[in-house]
Amino acid sequence: MIQRDGLVTFGGQGRPIVLLHGLMGRARTWSRVARWLEPYGQVFGLDAAGHGRGSRSGPWETERFADDVAALVRSLDAGPAVVIGHSMGGLHAWAFAARYPSLALAVVSEDFAPDQRGRTVDPWKAHFESWPVPFGSLDEVRAYFGSLGDYFADCFEERADGYHLIAELPTLYEIAAEWGRRDYWSIVDSIKCPLLVIEGEHTLMPPGQQAEAAARAADGRHLVVAGAGHVVHEDAPWEYRGAVEAFLSEVLAR
Repeated sequence: MIQRDGLVTFGGQGRPIVLLHGLMGRARTWSRVARWLEPYGQVFGLDAAGHGRGSRSGPWETERFADDVAALVRSLDAGPAVVIGHSMGGLHAWAFAARYPSLALAVVSEDFAPDQRGRTVDPWKAHFESWPVPFGSLDEVRAYFGSLGDYFADCFEERADGYHLIAELPTLYEIAAEWGRRDYWSIVDSIKCPLLVIEGEHTLMPPGQQAEAAARAADGRHLVVAGAGHVVHEDAPWEYRGAVEAFLSEVLAR
């Protein structure tokens, strides 16, 4: 694994597979998934602007993030890419495929819904700001977040007084606030490449929308993973892997 300027090159060869993380995450949160994706192509992870080692300057609109993905895929000069996104990354994958159809071979989105209008970031603020930051060690981070401890450990960095979330909370609030102001159905309707929508049984998203997103896309399919929450690839890694591998095997055989 090699990281430079917000881009992580995990390994593999051939067609690019680009991994997009969720809000407050970073490309390295995909390291456990990237290992089994390497036989399918060359795997990259992108730190979104405002996250990890990505740009710290706005704007923070969805279209800007999609443009950043397109710039990466063009720079690789290896043909259209498979783009896999979790939560916010799923939205960015949708927008990338809709805006740049010639660059998108296939999309996997994990637990994001197209219409969350009316929701605010206030409950998230209370949750994030209740964390006992700074943590004294990554072991404390893992213990605090329990079953998602390894995932969250990838989202923190050491500073002089302990471990802090790498992303800045005001930036996260600004990014997420957009989701409560607009819907993304027109983006979903514009996706022409194959789309796999993976939803956790205990999703944080409004009910029914992820199934509808798959139905409205030109070539979509939808899967609910039993027992999984918002971070399906961590909660149910084998079920997630099986679904993605079957999808990639179908798409790459065409």
